[in-house]
Amino acid sequence: MSMSGLSCRVMEHAERLPEATPLCPEAMDHLGNSNTVDQELQRLAQSGRLMRICEGVYMRPIETRFGLRAPRLSKVLTALAALWSETIVPCGGAVANCLGLTTQNPVRDVYLTSGPNRRLHFGSSVVELGHAPSWQLVAPHRKAGDVVRALEWLGPEEVEYGLKAVLPTLSDVDREELAALQATSTMPRWMAEPISARLVHG
Repeated sequence: MSMSGLSCRVMEHAERLPEATPLCPEAMDHLGNSNTVDQELQRLAQSGRLMRICEGVYMRPIETRFGLRAPRLSKVLTALAALWSETIVPCGGAVANCLGLTTQNPVRDVYLTSGPNRRLHFGSSVVELGHAPSWQLVAPHRKAGDVVRALEWLGPEEVEYGLKAVLPTLSDVDREELAALQATSTMPRWMAEPISARLVHG
């Protein structure tokens, strides 16, 4: 098969897939030898027809009436978490901002992951994945887990302030889950004890 023929087949395959579906050479062996497919993916990324998100992972840019755009980051991270069997969650600073605990916006796009440190590329934008211990990754994409990550970012000196501000905004279910996390996770004592005092002991 010629390179132009392989290029067409790769693009036809990519265009049939939902937004943010990872394109990996080893998962495309139905199109040809994985090394050959990898070389073609690199060429298509260099030409702008595909995006190289990180080593060995490509995605199709999305066509709009305004031109091409990158896949939505939320969909990309969900897809990569599934591909790598990892947990990926927003960093504590971003969560603290969403919870109203800080007005600071993180300068960089940083996410926590159970996997290794990685840098994801979206054209001129870079998203950093930073390895984090398991206690910082609890209850992914749920309010109780977000509180843990926000408190970790605030640190020991501001944990009481954070709890006082955020606990009134939690539902009963969220408070119960946070209490369960305090009882079962390996979060540090400077965080666990104030949570226990405010939730478990009233």
